[in-house]
Amino acid sequence: MSPQSIIRRHRVAALLGAALIISPFVVSFAQSASGIGASNTVATTQTPVAGITAPNGSFAPIVAADKPAVVTVTTVMKAQPETMSEDQPFDGGSPFDDYFRQFFGDQGVPMPKTPPQQSQRAEALGSGFIIGADGTIVTNNHVIDGATSIKVILDDGTELPAKLVGRDAKNDLAVLKVKAAKPLPTVKWGDSDKLMPGDQILAFGNPFGIGTTVTAGIVSARGRDLNSGPFDDFIQIDAPINHGNSGGPLVDVGGNVVGINTAIFSPNGGSVGVGFAIPSDQAQKVVAKLMKGGDIEYGYLGVQIQPVTQDVASAMGLDHPGGALVAAVTEGSPAAKAGIATGDVITGFAGEAIKDPKDLSRAVADVSPGAKETLDVWRNGKTVQISADVGRNAEDTKTAANGEGGKPSAGEGLRVPSLGLGLTDITPDVREELNLADNQRGALVERVNPDKAASAAGLEPGDVIVAVDRTPVKSARQANQAIAEAGKSGRKSVLLLVDRGDAQIFVAVPFAAG
Repeated sequence: MSPQSIIRRHRVAALLGAALIISPFVVSFAQSASGIGASNTVATTQTPVAGITAPNGSFAPIVAADKPAVVTVTTVMKAQPETMSEDQPFDGGSPFDDYFRQFFGDQGVPMPKTPPQQSQRAEALGSGFIIGADGTIVTNNHVIDGATSIKVILDDGTELPAKLVGRDAKNDLAVLKVKAAKPLPTVKWGDSDKLMPGDQILAFGNPFGIGTTVTAGIVSARGRDLNSGPFDDFIQIDAPINHGNSGGPLVDVGGNVVGINTAIFSPNGGSVGVGFAIPSDQAQKVVAKLMKGGDIEYGYLGVQIQPVTQDVASAMGLDHPGGALVAAVTEGSPAAKAGIATGDVITGFAGEAIKDPKDLSRAVADVSPGAKETLDVWRNGKTVQISADVGRNAEDTKTAANGEGGKPSAGEGLRVPSLGLGLTDITPDVREELNLADNQRGALVERVNPDKAASAAGLEPGDVIVAVDRTPVKSARQANQAIAEAGKSGRKSVLLLVDRGDAQIFVAVPFAAG
């Protein structure tokens, strides 16, 4: 059995996006969308209307106030007909390519082939919103990504050329600027932190290019993670949103923007009432930086991290699960220079509590490169503080990767019945067969009992145990002895550091009761 990553991403969302027009076909891509709230305050008296409440019996006042500030964004880009096939529907190099392939490939949506003789010119259409009377507009980065020219169509039909002010691929946001003959209508930000499941919302945009449209619904959930990036903290909504809604605002019953329409779950290509939006509090900070022009620089620490489960917490002597467990430290990184070590649990950063790896990723990314910050670290049964100089994260890098390799060779091994493991030493034949480094040491997992704790914890044949309870082991015998000692100590689980392909992860395995 080949080593594989324990952590598997389950892609269930298709990103909302612009309709891509490649004459004579119109193909609607599922990409994400953004939006902002209204500049006018609307009365919030709640009156039942057809099973749903609305201010003064109707949402019309909100629509009248906000709709003039919602725009359509069209772009011209160089088409690549050779990529627009049924086998490979999209190859734009965006961070959302996997979603497009999953959406079109897995869902069976046919993609028209563009004849080679057709024009190399393609047009894409999305949505946006005006946040400044001077013509400052917010949309999604993917709406304008790769564009050779950008045009904005105002609600009254006026068409204006637009200039790209700044963009941020990680948050999928972009800021545009147009010059108009008069001040433009605007919308303003709301407070997404106050938004709760059950609150009413309206979604604006231009679905399928048919014209500005508004739909109503409620907040279905908060804090959704779609595994599209380090800043996933989506608002889930049931208001119908479709392809082309990208850039459209999600507003509350006060007419203020509380989210940016971003993605949908769709088994058939259309809205099924499961949509996602970027919270306005997150987007507003990014937009403020983008308005200054250019790209955003993110902080970088240089650690591979994973969640602290109850079993991990028990193995490390923590009172409760929480924080980010450091599975590996990049050589020469700010974390390495600061003295952060494998096995540390980061529980605080820059004065803020870290509840999980996402918290740490966002906190570090939000810090300007070059800043010195203090980390709270759980190490050897106590909390210590470490000061680190935050570096610059110029490009996205994988912090974990799936390993590929052959099944380990059978040989004389040691059984660890308490966990359901069969361990063996790393012989020259095994090293060659699994393409292990010459300096790789540890205990090779040869067998895993599917009915025992090790299997339930995710251990697999081909894993290499390199440490037990943070103590390095060089052989199967050492690993077996260390596991036995951990069991005698009275702890409920043992913490194993495992090499799996190019990744290094901690796995907490509970001891059998009794």
